[in-house]
Amino acid sequence: MPSAGPSLRVADVEPFIRKHCFAPAHQGLVGIELEQLAVPVDRRGAADHHAVEAATRALGTLPGRSSITFEPGGQVELSSPPRCGPAASCVVAAADLAAVGAALADVGVDLVAVGLDPRGCGPRVLDDGRYRAMESYFDAEGACGRTMMRATAALQVNVDVGASADQAARWRLAHRLGPMLVAAFANSPFADGRPHGWRSGRAAVWAGIDATRTGPVDAEGHDPAVAWSSYALAARVMLVRIGEGSFRSLPPTLPFARWIEEGHELGFPTLDDLGYHLGTLFPPVRPRGWLELRMIDSLPDPWWRAAVAVVSALLDDAGAAEAVSPSLEGTADLWADAARHGLAHPALATAARGAFAAAAQALPRLGTDPATLAAVEGFADRFVRRGRCPADDLLDAWRRSGEVLPRPQALEAAWS
Repeated sequence: MPSAGPSLRVADVEPFIRKHCFAPAHQGLVGIELEQLAVPVDRRGAADHHAVEAATRALGTLPGRSSITFEPGGQVELSSPPRCGPAASCVVAAADLAAVGAALADVGVDLVAVGLDPRGCGPRVLDDGRYRAMESYFDAEGACGRTMMRATAALQVNVDVGASADQAARWRLAHRLGPMLVAAFANSPFADGRPHGWRSGRAAVWAGIDATRTGPVDAEGHDPAVAWSSYALAARVMLVRIGEGSFRSLPPTLPFARWIEEGHELGFPTLDDLGYHLGTLFPPVRPRGWLELRMIDSLPDPWWRAAVAVVSALLDDAGAAEAVSPSLEGTADLWADAARHGLAHPALATAARGAFAAAAQALPRLGTDPATLAAVEGFADRFVRRGRCPADDLLDAWRRSGEVLPRPQALEAAWS
């Protein structure tokens, strides 16, 4: 909570970030966060969140020890513990996702993996102070923040931040891969019951939110800790903790650096407030002692495994990182094009083909299991080599049936 007088200097921010966000780590660890929509099997209305919570709570400890949390709109989030390499992490996440899916099926709920709820923005089912304050902050600038909180779902891949000597190159590569990953795995072409012209509506929603906290960090030519410090100082303060579980949102006008220098009627920020501020920043690549790659739409099985494996291979295999670099030329700033066009964009299609080819060579070196290798090859064959993404399949299905919310069984049959 804030202090009555100045206690933090701008010069304190970079050392704090270097210590807490970029402590050297390179063990090949991979963690997976799977967000999916909880939808009634009959597709009528919203799922009963209390029933969903009760069903997941009754599971106790999951086989792979993943944790279960919920997003404000009731989206289910499964967070796997880090494991060495993509194969081990996928095995853990798949087993735990299957257990959760079976438990929810018993109460008439499907888990649906799309990046944006095509039915629109439903009610907020979580009512703690943090989410109330976040929503108030976002509402000051439009509807995208509320939609993000209540209706989006992502696949997040977490990897080591890297050894000291490798961090800058690893940081830059993670950012350069971003637009290609958005395009290749775009899986949210509908909003309010119809196509909206974007392959990744989730990415479009994020682009409509306060860019000081959701835009990409400028990773080119900068020490990662310096770049993240500059970003954090320029980002606006979203909310201030004023008591245990109590928050106050601020108008979207106060950069963190100015809060340090000038204070506010609520006080001056402390190191604890800095740490909390960092947790309210949501760029596509976020450092937290590891690197979170946050730009990928939620994907059904087996395609989420392909995304995890490709990200892991390109960042953890030196040969793959070197091989993919020429394919990424000219794509680093194509975030909006990636969201709108997917792999119909020629430069992003070239980047994706290069990325999947490099990953396919590297994954056996990383000890990847046959099922994950098959998922990568299957995704490359169905989408990448054809200049398509999963959103294109959803659009094709909508043209046939008029349905915007896919049924898992129908997708599995189409992709088998």
